[in-house]
Parts: sequence; C-alpha cells; structure tokens
Amino acid sequence: MPHPHRSPRPAPPHPPVRGGGPAKRARRPRWGVRLAATVSVVVLGSGAIGHAVMTGLDTGIERVDPFKDMKNRPRAGHGMNFLLVGTDGRDKISPDQKRDYRLGGAPCHCTDTIMLVHISADRERASVVSLPRDSYAEVPEHTDATTGKVRRAHPVKLNAAYAEGGPNLTVRTVENMTRVKIDHYLEVDFTSFMKTVDAMGGVEICTAKPMQDSYTGLDLQPGTHRLTGGQALQYVRSRHVDGASDLGRMQRQQRFVAALIKQSAGGGMLLNPVKFKQVSSTLLGSVRADRGFGSEQMLALGQAMRDFAPSSSEFASVPVGDASFPVKGLGETVKWDEAKAAKVFAALRDDRPLAPARPAAKAGRAAPQPAVPVDVAPQQIRIQVENGTRIDGMGGRVDEALRATGFDTTRAPGNAASREIKRTVVTYDPRWDRSARTVATALPGIELRAVAGQGRTLIVTAGSDYKKVVPVRAEDPYQGEFGVVTGDQVVCGS
Repeated sequence: MPHPHRSPRPAPPHPPVRGGGPAKRARRPRWGVRLAATVSVVVLGSGAIGHAVMTGLDTGIERVDPFKDMKNRPRAGHGMNFLLVGTDGRDKISPDQKRDYRLGGAPCHCTDTIMLVHISADRERASVVSLPRDSYAEVPEHTDATTGKVRRAHPVKLNAAYAEGGPNLTVRTVENMTRVKIDHYLEVDFTSFMKTVDAMGGVEICTAKPMQDSYTGLDLQPGTHRLTGGQALQYVRSRHVDGASDLGRMQRQQRFVAALIKQSAGGGMLLNPVKFKQVSSTLLGSVRADRGFGSEQMLALGQAMRDFAPSSSEFASVPVGDASFPVKGLGETVKWDEAKAAKVFAALRDDRPLAPARPAAKAGRAAPQPAVPVDVAPQQIRIQVENGTRIDGMGGRVDEALRATGFDTTRAPGNAASREIKRTVVTYDPRWDRSARTVATALPGIELRAVAGQGRTLIVTAGSDYKKVVPVRAEDPYQGEFGVVTGDQVVCGS
C-alpha cells in the first residue's frame, strides 16, 4: 500500500502519489502474530539442545483432543501442518498489566486469531497463512460446547467455531475450508505471549515512522527498539497506527514474527541451554496442545531446522474477495477469493513455497546488501543531482546509483554553482520532509537543508565525501498475488 510522503499542507500543482483512504469500521483488536511467534521459539530453538534439557518440559502442557471422532479428513500431504489458535484470555494478567497495556474488559470464549503454519518436509521453509477471524465459514453438525445440544451445519464467522465446539470444531471447520490436514493444534493466550517474550529478553523491531495508538498505548519513535512482552503485545494488537488498519497490523505482525525467528535462530539462545529451557518452560507452562505434540517432536524439528533463518520463513493471508460480505444474522463477514485461496492451500498440501523463487546470485559476487526500510518508497521521490566536486562524471555516477535503488531521478545531472562541496547536501521543500528522510537514509551523513517553495523535486548536490548509495525499500513491501513476504524482507536491516 503506498504511503503519502509529505506533511499535511495544501497540495502543490503536482502532488506526490498518496495512499490510504477513509478509516474502515473499527473492529476489536487482534493479536494473532504471537501464536506463530511463540511456536517459532520452540520449533526453531531446540536444535542445539540435548534431550536431557528437553526432558520433562512438556509435563505442564494442558492437553486437548482436537481430532476426536473426526472422519473424512483431507489426505495427508508432505511436511507438517500446525493450527495455531490465539484466545484473548487475560485472567492471569495482573491489574497493573491490564492498566499499562490497555487490557481491560472481559475476555470472550472465542479465537482472536487462527493461523496455519506449514513446515516443509525438508525442514528448510515455514509458511504462515493467516485466516481472518471474521471469515465466512460453515461449521459441520456438532454438539454445542455450551448447551450440549446437537446443532446442524450452519454459517458462522470463523472465530465462532471455537465458542460453539472448542478446538475440535475449529479444526474440523478449518480442514473443511482449506482441505489441508492438520497435524498438530496449539493454543496460546495473552499471558503466554508476554511471558515468553520477556523470557527471551525482549524482541528487537524497527520502524521508519512514529507509531502511536491510543487504544493499546503503543508509542514508538522511528528507530530500533527492544520490546518487552507487554510492549510487544501492544505492537501486534495495534490497528489505529495509520489508515492501513487491519492490513497495517498484519504487516506489523509479520515483522514481529520474522524478528522473533531471527533472534531465536541466530541470537545465541540455542547455545545457552539454561536460557533455552527457561523460554521453553515458560511457553509450555501455559499453552494448550494436542496429545501428540511434546518435547520429542520439538527436539526433532529443531534438530532438522538448525540452519533456519528469516529468509526461510514466508507470511501470507488468505486472499479476500469481499471484505464486507453480508450474511443474515451475522452481519458483515470476510468472504475469501475462492480461486486464489484454493491455490494457496494447494501449495501447502503439495509442500510448495508461496513466495516466487529468487534469482540465484552470480558466481563470484557477494550477496547484495539488505535494503533498509524507509517510510516513503524511493519510487515516489523525484531527485535532481548536481555535481559539487571537480571530479568529472560524479553527478552521473550519483544519479545512476540513486536510480538503481529505485529513486525517480531526472537522468540529467548538472553542475552545482560551487565545485568545492565537501559534504553532500540535499535541499528539499519542508512539505516533503518525509521524502528527505528517505534520501538521508540512502545517503548516510548528508546535510539536509529545507528550502521553502522548492517543490516536490529534491536536489542532491554531491560532495567529495560521497561513497555510495545504501539500498532502501518501503517499510511495507509489495506482497504479490497472495500477499507473501519472506522474513528477511521485514526484519531490521544491518
């Protein structure tokens, strides 16, 4: 989704591309990302830890039987499929935490988030697909968990399956909708999430723009932050940060999961048995899982995934055909795009990646430098380059380097009034200050000068200190046909 890149002032004759529309109907905050996040800690983290450390860790797991009496299930595919369910349970949260992290109100007996996680057969890829809680669904005939009465098949919002029939009906409904066979079921609540993040010592995330949400209390300035469990909960629940609403929240959740994978796989936790056991026991002490999921399964997965990295993970949401599909008695529901959704779930069944293959690096060439996330996409920024040095061709070199990383240069570099500039300077109209910050990220150490009335084109005057252009990308990258991003696209840059 494109973002505006100027402060709110009267529009000039040629305004930049802007994004965002009127705010959508408010919905209750969700927190689904922490499901995949907490599971990632265990799934990815156990490879370097011996059986002795793992022994007994699963004794505190509360067991459920989500597969009881299930018939006519989908055929088993390759790899392993987890159904990760998040509830908004908050009965174990202290009054101070409820106040600090805006967790007041009574919890509901329903799912806040449902996610499918597929681990490939070769243990080299994890695909996470979010299923919107308001998805239009049809639950099969079942015994109501509250009334004990048999109910015929009927339409519901997907999260209501849990309220009517618990884990069993949730699994049955998801399998009917996706035709993906579920191998394991995991259920996590607010408390599990906060405790696990704290046990890890927090998780590092970065943002290119300020993030404030008065509903959750989130308040982050641009930069890199290490979030505690409570702060992380605010981060993944916030939906009032910008006009992107649920889409923006989903992208923040993807960034958080990717950051957690990066930390658990490469942050030293795997080499510290005491730390790993502390994190694992914290999670497993409050998770609900099927009887077949325990420490042995976690250890086997972890050993197979020792080289797992952010680039090995991919995140998507079910393609939506109608985000406000009206259903009598239910109100507005989210109707999937059946054709596109079928392709997504077929890929999971067939153990195929969702993200397109990346071009292989050429022999002898170093891997490209990771792009730094910025608030405004370089494609939206118009730049005129001037040569402020006595080096012939310097303007052309800078113009070409900026264009190569995506900036909309004029391709007509000129010579500055002075050819004795030591420090590269960027002049910009104050109304395009966000664009100027993106350019400053691409050209570290430059001087920024505001020039009222200059207009939308920024002027880069190359000085003798110029070395190179740092690759940059929009903070919320384009996600393709199925809304897919890989973990390395959304974690903090080096």
